[in-house]
Amino acid sequence: MSLNSKYLTVKSETEGLYKEKGSKFIGIAILCYNEEDAKVFLEEWRKRHHQSHHLCYAYKFGVDGYRYRANDDGEPNNSAGQPILGQIESFELTNVLIGVVRYYGGTKLGVGGLINAYRTAAKMAIKNGDVIELEVYEWIDILFSYEDMPHIMNLLKKHNLTLSNNVFEESCKLTTFLDLNMAVGIKDELLKYDSVELIDKGIY
Repeated sequence: MSLNSKYLTVKSETEGLYKEKGSKFIGIAILCYNEEDAKVFLEEWRKRHHQSHHLCYAYKFGVDGYRYRANDDGEPNNSAGQPILGQIESFELTNVLIGVVRYYGGTKLGVGGLINAYRTAAKMAIKNGDVIELEVYEWIDILFSYEDMPHIMNLLKKHNLTLSNNVFEESCKLTTFLDLNMAVGIKDELLKYDSVELIDKGIY
């Protein structure tokens, strides 16, 4: 199966507001790559909106689109998470998390009203921000000995790679991402050093 080399997502955190019968629905969309980061963002939003009654959400990760989830957070089944996910799919986005915070206004909206409210708040969050096209990369962890660090760093500098999660001790570790067209060659160069171990973290 061939993978797309580009995908659509949101540029940065953005919000949209929808009101219905006294209830406020605040949609929040953000660039997000995995479930772990999604948990962090959701916890942050819960703290920010600690007086709200619900925080329903949906996410979709990866260029294949197979990693997704919708959560109703106590609302009737499929009245919140699925409408949010539907907007992610409608805009053909991935690597995105969208939450909708509800402040209850005292009047029940019914399932149909909830579906419309959560869908609209998610849609407004997307439309109020910028949808951008990003390149797909292969992410890897590189494990190596301290003695090989100068060689590894020179190689990574030669290919102008961005590094993160750096650990430089007796056993070193760093994370980087590779252009799909260059990945095989760069990994072959890295593996010429005996201490190097590569851990694939996925393509996204």
